[in-house]
Order: sequence, then C-alpha cells, then structure tokens
Amino acid sequence: MTMNATGGRRRPPTIHDVAREAGVSRGTVSRVLNGGHYVSPAAEEAVNAAIRKTGYVVNRHARSLITGRSDSVGFLLTEPQERFFEDPNFNVLLRGCTQALAAHDIPLLLMLAGTPDERRRIMRYITAGHVDGVLLVSSHSGDPVADELRDAGVPLVACGKPIGRASKMSYVAADDRDGARDMVRHLLSLGRRRVGTVTGPLDTPGGVERLAGYREVLAGEGIEVDERLIASGDYSRAGGEAAATRLLAQAPDLDAVFVASDLMAQGVLTALHRAGRRVPQDIAVGGFDDSPAALSARPELTTVRQPWDRISAEMVRVLLAQIGGEDPAAVILPTELVIRGSA
Repeated sequence: MTMNATGGRRRPPTIHDVAREAGVSRGTVSRVLNGGHYVSPAAEEAVNAAIRKTGYVVNRHARSLITGRSDSVGFLLTEPQERFFEDPNFNVLLRGCTQALAAHDIPLLLMLAGTPDERRRIMRYITAGHVDGVLLVSSHSGDPVADELRDAGVPLVACGKPIGRASKMSYVAADDRDGARDMVRHLLSLGRRRVGTVTGPLDTPGGVERLAGYREVLAGEGIEVDERLIASGDYSRAGGEAAATRLLAQAPDLDAVFVASDLMAQGVLTALHRAGRRVPQDIAVGGFDDSPAALSARPELTTVRQPWDRISAEMVRVLLAQIGGEDPAAVILPTELVIRGSA
C-alpha cells in the first residue's frame, strides 16, 4: 500500500509503483502481466519481485478491457446435478483443475447444465465471452454442447475421448481399454472362469472402451463371451446394484465381475451381500477409477487407477495452449491396476 499526498489513508499499489520499484517501464510491467512475451528473464524477475514487494494485485476488469479476455475458465458438467454430488470423480477432477489453474492465477467457474434449459442459459453466458475457454465433462454421445461450443469458436478441452468428434476437438483421457484388459487378466489369473462385467453407459467412451477391453481379453484367452455375463449400468451406485442382481439371475455360476466404475461396484457389493455371496471367496470384484468409493467399499476394491492429477493438469495445459492460439490436441494417459481385498 502507498501513502497519499496528505499522509492519510493508503491507496492500493498501481502498475506505476511496480515499474518504479523494478526499475523498468510501465510497458515492460504490462508485458509481464500479459504473459511475459518480449521481456528478458532479468526484467521479468525484477517485475515479479516488485509485485511481491508492493503487494500489487491485477485489476482483472481493466485488463480484460485491454486484452479482450475474461481471465477465467469454465468447468462445464452436462450431467444432472445429483450426479455431481454422488460421483466422487467429478469432485476430484474439479479440485485438480482448480489447483492447476491457480498456478496461473486463473479462477475456475463451475457450471452445471443437466437440462436443456440449463444448457441454453450456460451457452449464452459462455458465448458472450464471460470465460476464455471451457473444460468439458460431457461423455454421452449426442450431447450438443461440444458441437455448439466448437462452432462458436470457444476454446474447449473434453475429459474423455469424445465419441464421433475425436479428430475435431481437444481431449484428455485415460486409456480405458487397456485398463479394462489389465483388470480382466487379473481376474482370470485368480483362476476365475465365469467373469462377468457391469458396463458403463454404452453411449459413453468409457462404457464402450472398457467393454471392448473385457471382450478382447476373453477372446484372446479362448473363452467364448457369454452375453448373459454382461449387464449395462449407468455409473451410479443404484445402477450397479440393479445390474448385479440381473447378472446373478442370468448367470448364477458367476465367479468374478469387472465393474466399469467404483461407484457402481459399491452397488454390486450390496447386491452380492444380499444374495449371500462372499467377496472375494465366492465372487471376485474389480472396479475402475480408484476413486474415494474404492476405499470406502467393504472389502476395499481392487480397481484400475485413473491418473486424475495428471488428467486435470493436462486438461488445463491443453486448454491454455488453445486459448493462446495453438491447435487442438489429444492426450491419452496410462492407467494402473491397484490390488486390494475384493479380488
């Protein structure tokens, strides 16, 4: 803070104070604040030191008038609001993206748009320029939001490989198919031969890719795929419970099940317990995600770990690069098998 001419109330430091403290021009300070282009490392270091010493805080509104940017990013979830509070993956991803953007001093705006009316309102807000780009969590095929954002020229990065649009937009995804293959191989290595699966929704990339991995491993082992061992789910706990109940009715000799999400696997465990099946003695259970749901399950879930911290960091990196003018990019990250008590 700086004293005014009469020695009264201190005023907030300005860009002029930073320039004077750093011994550089106001223009140099401005360039540092807007990305450091055409500034020597020594000058940039001096400006950053002066900012810390003076306590200068960027006036985002003033800067947005100059740059035409809002200096904020949207985290858009096009799922029903209750899914945000039930599924721990969304909170983990949101926290990671918030932290990654904080390193760039960029705030993240959470946007929930699970209904057509909500999507229309959010689209008006985004296309009016209130955010510079969007981190999109929207896995269902046929969701119009991704196409609308891309057509409007809004920088966009999706979490997960978009169905049918992969070559046209940026995305960051875990290797769903390879993770599923690892899990099914593990279940077979335990001596299980009636391995079922509860899929994710088959209009989502995770649902499609994880089922494909399951089928590939069985076929590679010379095991005929029995369609009675496949039940579809919706990534919810209740959906997993209902799917497991169907599996037990269709294939009572089931001795293992690969579940396409940890949250659904919690529901599967509930159904198996109700049916008097012991886990893992009677039926081994494997999940997918390594979310907090895996650790709160009883027994704790053997699962496939998605690298959420890396996914968040890469989504932010790719989006900021796109905002800066770079072309769309795709990043696929490896998964890891985590063995615990359920299999």
